[in-house]
Amino acid sequence: MMRTLVVAIDAPTVPGPPQGHWTYADWEALPDDGRIYELIDGVLYMTTAPSNYHQWITMSLVQHLGIPAKTQGLGYAFTAPIGLLLPGGDAVQPDFVFVRQANAGIIRDRRIRGVPDLIIEILSPSSVVYDTQVKLLTYATAIVPEYGIIDPCTRTLDYYRLHAPGRYDGARTFSEADSVSFACLPTVTLRVADLFTGAPDTTL
Repeated sequence: MMRTLVVAIDAPTVPGPPQGHWTYADWEALPDDGRIYELIDGVLYMTTAPSNYHQWITMSLVQHLGIPAKTQGLGYAFTAPIGLLLPGGDAVQPDFVFVRQANAGIIRDRRIRGVPDLIIEILSPSSVVYDTQVKLLTYATAIVPEYGIIDPCTRTLDYYRLHAPGRYDGARTFSEADSVSFACLPTVTLRVADLFTGAPDTTL
């Protein structure tokens, strides 16, 4: 088997086809080694364990969006590592993903197989271009209705709403002083400051 360089800083090589030729079957065969592997347009991407701060924000999303959604019977929230298989063969592991109750049928056979209603990614120093360009285009092409990007450095949340297939409206930026609601969670309001308040370690 050939070896291919994973697109990540100081990434090791892993067994598999050349970049641009990876398939869902190849992705499923990857080892459970603590790394997060994602497949976009036949290219394999890899990230290692996130920072404590990153995980704090993830847990805050669960607390302030996921649990209220569950309590109100609105749908299902998941966090990485989670397998999301988008139309066209891309396999990603968003930091936070929400599926409305009406679309629960896409949650089956260990994966989310289809288009979720909301995806939120949390920026890391090495993921800025990946999350704001590569994934932005991927999610728009897959027709994900809503996409959020959290920047721990500026303590902001950029919100994208699908304008047309393959295209989001320009980002609306919410700061710590703001609250934001998502179309798929109309009865849940997120105070942006609550994502960051109380974190014991804000190192990225």
